[in-house]
Amino acid sequence: MTAATQPLDRRDSIDTAAVGLMLLLTFSWGMNGVAAKLATGGFNPIFLNVARSGIGCLVVFLWCLYRGIPLFNKDGTLWGGILAGLLFGSEFILVFIALEYTTVARNSLLVSTMPFWILVGAHFWLGERMSVQKFCGLVLAFCGVVVIFSDKLGGEMSSTLLGDILSLIAGLLWALTTLAIKKTRLATAGAEKVLLYQLVVSSLMAIPLVPLAGPALREVTPVAMGALLFQSVYVVAFTYILWFWLMRRYPAAALSSFAFLAPAFSVICGWLVLGQPLTWKIFLALGLIAAGLVVVNRPQRIRAGVTE
Repeated sequence: MTAATQPLDRRDSIDTAAVGLMLLLTFSWGMNGVAAKLATGGFNPIFLNVARSGIGCLVVFLWCLYRGIPLFNKDGTLWGGILAGLLFGSEFILVFIALEYTTVARNSLLVSTMPFWILVGAHFWLGERMSVQKFCGLVLAFCGVVVIFSDKLGGEMSSTLLGDILSLIAGLLWALTTLAIKKTRLATAGAEKVLLYQLVVSSLMAIPLVPLAGPALREVTPVAMGALLFQSVYVVAFTYILWFWLMRRYPAAALSSFAFLAPAFSVICGWLVLGQPLTWKIFLALGLIAAGLVVVNRPQRIRAGVTE
């Protein structure tokens, strides 16, 4: 029996192992924002998406061959895979373009509004009712977004605003990708196959768009190459497989509660590695978004007498 055909042991709540893995993932994604910023110095943002997805796709495909994981069996996932790939590719094109105009901290905070978009989408699409408590958490996070948009970073507001808007849309696309995976036959597919759908489609869809962002190669330095390889081999080929595996094994809402750690790591790493400015409004926004996530994912009390 291959890894892909072994029965999945689903959990109703997260455990210690899931906590540790989510800490690793969120730190890696926090560093990914810094790596993306460094990589755009050597490659135009759309070509970066093609290269990142292409290299990551090759690594994941070789891993599947080594493990004997079936990829081409007819399981009804094709159209869901194409949809997820289009959303995934669009998300990262916007992320990379946004980093041309805004800071890593702002980009990561706005992209990490993903759990709140999931909350809204699940209410209308998956039939998961939004409680008053979750609505209050959503309001807190929205206040955090407002704070980010009110922070002018000392000028150049028009270009920063463009980057911020693209980052926010990228967060929405991330949520739509997650919802598409949960709603379609992809929910029953292996994590490797789900990821390969996204990498193949996102790479192919971006190839015709590369000339729109100028020369594919800019100032290609060892730092830019290292940042590209960090994203494509480690972040794409390892952390995303782990993320999709966790999402299928544990409740999606509980996993999403860790999302605020990624922008926290990005804020710190962007300041330490890139020397990007931090203001009190960035920390206020981080606090509001984090508080919103805590409120959204806080277990609701069960009234006495309902259950024993």
